[in-house]
Amino acid sequence: MLDPRLCRSFLAVAETRSFTAAARRLGVGQPTVSQHIRRLERDAGGLLFARDTHTVELTERGQAMLGFAQTVVDTEERAERHFRGAELRGRVRFGVSEDFALGELPEILHRLRRSHPLVDVELTVELSDVLAQRLRAGRLDLVLGKRRPGAHHGRLLWREPLVWIGSAATVLEPGQPVPLVQYPMPSITRQLAVECLERAGLEWRAACRTSSLTGLRAAAAAGLGVTLHARSLVPADLVELAGLPEPGDIEFMLLARESMAGPAAALAEFVLERVRRRPDVEPAPGTGPGAGGC
Repeated sequence: MLDPRLCRSFLAVAETRSFTAAARRLGVGQPTVSQHIRRLERDAGGLLFARDTHTVELTERGQAMLGFAQTVVDTEERAERHFRGAELRGRVRFGVSEDFALGELPEILHRLRRSHPLVDVELTVELSDVLAQRLRAGRLDLVLGKRRPGAHHGRLLWREPLVWIGSAATVLEPGQPVPLVQYPMPSITRQLAVECLERAGLEWRAACRTSSLTGLRAAAAAGLGVTLHARSLVPADLVELAGLPEPGDIEFMLLARESMAGPAAALAEFVLERVRRRPDVEPAPGTGPGAGGC
């Protein structure tokens, strides 16, 4: 009953909430996606999407279709790998900046496990510069992290503004040093925060140092101080703060070893796919549909 081609189009529209974005992801024209959805709706006996000129939302029937469509696509992929004798296996050593650990990372790893169940992951969560050093030393295969604007290591995924964040009750006293909640060196956001304040002629003090995102969030939420964070990744219990100098942008990058194949290449593709589906940032050139490897 369910054609895998139609299911792929349905899942793309369901994830992007856009026929145009789904067509870009699949590398086909928008009329093709619309035709696929109409055919699937005919087979399913009713509308899968409620759509107007501005929004595309799943209907109750569409919500029910999600699991069936994903099962069809997964089954086709498993069968193809089995009969080709190309079941991917092995280990990938993956380094991730802690910013992603509670956000992007679970979905990326879930998609890797679903598509390549025999691939094992050795995961390291650390500061971006530490991860880059470990990759250069041959201790990691792939790194998803941050870099300063203007740096050239790694493949640029996207760029976005940094913002000052803290508790909603945070009050900065005029004339007093700015209290910073910081990661230890070599934290990129710590360096940028200090440089920003010093350029503006503002004094600062290390109100709290912590080696984890959990500790940083707890200290900032308790009102110990302020910190810098990428706008799209601001924790839900913290807010943007006004009254401090503009901190500029941060860049997110994917860093790989020179020769990348097998599990590392597969994981890199899932990272790039996730970036293409982010609704809140504009992917960098070269991360869109049809983009090559790292």
